[in-house]
Amino acid sequence: MALGRGGSMWLSLAVVLCMSIAGSASEIKVGFYSDSCPKAEDIVKTELDKAFKASPGIGADLVRLHFHDCFVRGCEASILVDSTKGNIAEKESPPNETFEDEVFDVIDTIKKRLESTCKRTVSCADIIAFAARDSVVHYGGKYYSVPSGRKDGRKSLINETVDLPPPTFNLTQLTAMFARKGLNRDDLVTLSGAHTIGVAHCPSFADRLYNYSGTLKGDPSLDYVYAKKLKRECPPGNTVNEVDMDPQSSLTFDSGFYKAVTTHRGLFTSDQTLMSTSATSYKVYQYAKNPNLFKKAFAASMVKMGKIGVLTGKQGTVRANCRVINYS
Repeated sequence: MALGRGGSMWLSLAVVLCMSIAGSASEIKVGFYSDSCPKAEDIVKTELDKAFKASPGIGADLVRLHFHDCFVRGCEASILVDSTKGNIAEKESPPNETFEDEVFDVIDTIKKRLESTCKRTVSCADIIAFAARDSVVHYGGKYYSVPSGRKDGRKSLINETVDLPPPTFNLTQLTAMFARKGLNRDDLVTLSGAHTIGVAHCPSFADRLYNYSGTLKGDPSLDYVYAKKLKRECPPGNTVNEVDMDPQSSLTFDSGFYKAVTTHRGLFTSDQTLMSTSATSYKVYQYAKNPNLFKKAFAASMVKMGKIGVLTGKQGTVRANCRVINYS
């Protein structure tokens, strides 16, 4: 179909917009702080090593923190902002209320160390990205270089957390949500592998045990023995208990998640749905058989995710306190 003058104008604007988005991502680079704060990544790792000793599972939440940050407004640390009298922030939403206070506390500790060394230089958004990478490595994942230079955002709104994929979504719904963030179906399968570490609260999968799709019955695709185990750990109405997302190795970054999914032991609907097409199930089987392939792909997808909606230059700011927005 031919474009008229109006169509040409909109096409030109679209090209400019795409160039602008690409430009923002390209302005972040590996070694961004090599001159302004050369010890930045070392400081992050030092403080995280202390946190891992005090709370061995905290790294799983730090990986999830990066995901939840990037999917809402982009990777600009809006998830760290505290609510005020005039605004309810992202962290008050149901998907984010499961983060333990210690997750935000360790970010605060890292930020204080960095502020004492390099005042108003390292952004909270970059701290999240570094912490996620170091957490993956701590549990046995592949090291990857993190492009940095992100700036922090100036908004955090609870209603925008609708951009977070819920655990009840099927493959079609998840694919659409990831596509809106510039991620493809391979990224979806790969980043789901983060569920090889950490825990989940009972309400996030209770529907699969007691009322799948409104049937008042369990999900028939869930392994019977595994379902019985989950019911013992999560009786009806329980909102506080937690279970390992990868029951075999919840503190090891391996391919255990994919092995579980191939045997109908994916915890969430969003996990088990990865087996619903030949293309995604093939990728699941690949990762289940080859942990190194998964680790390499996961590192690449994390770098890609870390470029979503990045703010650079004057588009954002560097907060002195990650919980408080700078308006200057």
